[in-house]
Amino acid sequence: MGNPPELYHRILNIPRETSPQEIRAAYKSLVKKWHPDKHPPSSKPEAEARFKAITEAYEALLDQQENRAVFGVCCNDGRAGEKAMACGVVGGGGAHIARTRSDDFGARMAPGTPAREFKKVYSSGNSGGRRAFAEFSSSIMRKAPPLERKLDCTLEELCHGCKKEVKFTRDVVTKNGSIVKKEVSQMVLVKPGWKKGNKITFEGMGDERPGCLPADAVFVISEKKHPVFKRVGNDLVLKAEVPLVSALTGWSFSFRLLSGKKVSCSFQDEIICPGYEKIIKGEGMPIADQKGTRGDLRVKFEIAFPKQLTDEQRDGLAQILRGCAWD
Repeated sequence: MGNPPELYHRILNIPRETSPQEIRAAYKSLVKKWHPDKHPPSSKPEAEARFKAITEAYEALLDQQENRAVFGVCCNDGRAGEKAMACGVVGGGGAHIARTRSDDFGARMAPGTPAREFKKVYSSGNSGGRRAFAEFSSSIMRKAPPLERKLDCTLEELCHGCKKEVKFTRDVVTKNGSIVKKEVSQMVLVKPGWKKGNKITFEGMGDERPGCLPADAVFVISEKKHPVFKRVGNDLVLKAEVPLVSALTGWSFSFRLLSGKKVSCSFQDEIICPGYEKIIKGEGMPIADQKGTRGDLRVKFEIAFPKQLTDEQRDGLAQILRGCAWD
């Protein structure tokens, strides 16, 4: 067979670490779907190619499992031959394989048929089987482009995490080979601390194309603009506008965090200079990959200067400020 195991796993749509029982279950499901007798003439060639490729992948993976079993017996006990014969892996292995596979399609195979005969039943000659596998394996490595959708989240949802149900339309290939639109829904779990650009992928839930693997459905996190806070990495930034007189003589203000907690800032004996920034540790966004840790809250102050002054006000300010220490 000589093909990479990864290809066989992709054909059967199973992960690499799969038990023989799971391999058989996947095989049964796929051959029922792609049995040529269940397909109209328009999609029968594709069904035959898939059916033969699925059969070869199934045989190859089971052979691989059985080889591992033999190797394990040989490594663990010097009486490998006796144990292997008793387990039906060596010598009687063909009968063992035939029993499991004849259970799937007893109508097509007589009990006790050797494993290698199984392949002959489902392929029109070895060369035909190899051609079909080559055609199908080359197409199965192709995948339709991912179906990407934007998932809008508020800053509160990204802070606390949430579940969102998303509905979308995908192309689906019917049994007769035509493509129809189908509306599906998925539940997306947004974790605390996720950022704009994070992707959630549902494998095989995108558009289908004949002869290709189904595309993935990908949802990309998009962050809605917040009326108060701006996110910068894991920090939250709050801009506060301070009147010039308050920046010089004392000022206090309060606001609520995304959690609803009220925070107050007071500047009585402190002058707020342009560009001044107050950092409140641990009150920013959760850090997704560091449980229990958060960024900071940065309060940036902008000084609001008066737009105009009277001559009297100018003279008064000049007299007051001349006596100030500037260093």
